[in-house]
Amino acid sequence: MAPSVSETITEQVSNGFAKLNLKQEKEKPVPVDNGPSYPFYFPYFDVDEKFPPTELFEHTDPGSRADKAKPHLLTPETTVNHLSPFIGSEVSGVQISKLGNEGLDELALFAAERKVLVFRDQDFKDLTPERQIEIARHVAIWYFGPIQRHPTSGNVKGFPEFHVVYRDAQNDRFKEYIGGDRANRTSWHSDVSYEKQPPGTTFFFLLDQPSWGGDTLFLSQAEAYKRLSPEFQKRLEGLRAVHSAVPQADHSRKRGGPVRREPVETEHPVVRQHPVTGEKALYVNQGFTKRIVGFRDEESEFLLKFLFDHIAKGADYHIRATYKPGTVVVWDNRLTVHSATGDFDTSERRHAVRLTPQAEVPIPA
Repeated sequence: MAPSVSETITEQVSNGFAKLNLKQEKEKPVPVDNGPSYPFYFPYFDVDEKFPPTELFEHTDPGSRADKAKPHLLTPETTVNHLSPFIGSEVSGVQISKLGNEGLDELALFAAERKVLVFRDQDFKDLTPERQIEIARHVAIWYFGPIQRHPTSGNVKGFPEFHVVYRDAQNDRFKEYIGGDRANRTSWHSDVSYEKQPPGTTFFFLLDQPSWGGDTLFLSQAEAYKRLSPEFQKRLEGLRAVHSAVPQADHSRKRGGPVRREPVETEHPVVRQHPVTGEKALYVNQGFTKRIVGFRDEESEFLLKFLFDHIAKGADYHIRATYKPGTVVVWDNRLTVHSATGDFDTSERRHAVRLTPQAEVPIPA
């Protein structure tokens, strides 16, 4: 009788250079979990923490004053690899932390043009929290905007500007929020689009990542709009939709979490225009858009279902942003939607932080 796998001690590999001890491999101990690599950013929830209602502010996008050649960002040492004709570029050879005001202006413009920028080998996660916030705000004459303080998610104690994304074997709030009995956990959204002044140029960096998986899908809402017929585009322009924070707040209350600011519902144009590039883009998303203003329930449901399906099926104008140690992803929330991918081993940790500067009141196309 042939020996079982457990009885097999060694197997000679055909090239004669290596041996595999199957019994030893089988009995290899499980690695010890020493906790998050960056415990400072462990998500903090305080049900007594309260924020005042958001107020309107003047905003001029820093990309509007950027040199279109981007000499401070795209230097001879910078390498750019475009991931798709419509969205996404991988950038290496430049440190975001070393950019001055001109370079950050150019970063805003490049993010608007390419929608998503994946920066490699960054020291961003090892900066002080104050410096991270300063870069994300880009404190200059014009700036990315005040950092959105999330009403329900985990933040960092003493630094409510940080939106913490955290999953491990015992914690999966994302799964709880979207529902645990779904066959498909993709959830396209634009961050906190219910705000009166939703986000523009957004920063996201990983602290701990799983062995594989745990990427982010991004899709161009500008290209999604361009794929529609001219007549359909004209029908959408001028329509407004309601974006709601209520389900997010209700979910947090139900599970005993914080609601730091009472939820809002805000009307935004279904098609918006970027303040710098002038590009038009759809501005609806499955996560927060609830109804079309002025339409009856059935009409609104029918139109939104078509648009959500159109977005979800746009595989030829979306990318998958992958993460390596030192990756920082910068994207323009006005022109994109994105979704986490829950495709990694649930016993592993995925720990990330988002800084989400708010921008202008959406400009109707």
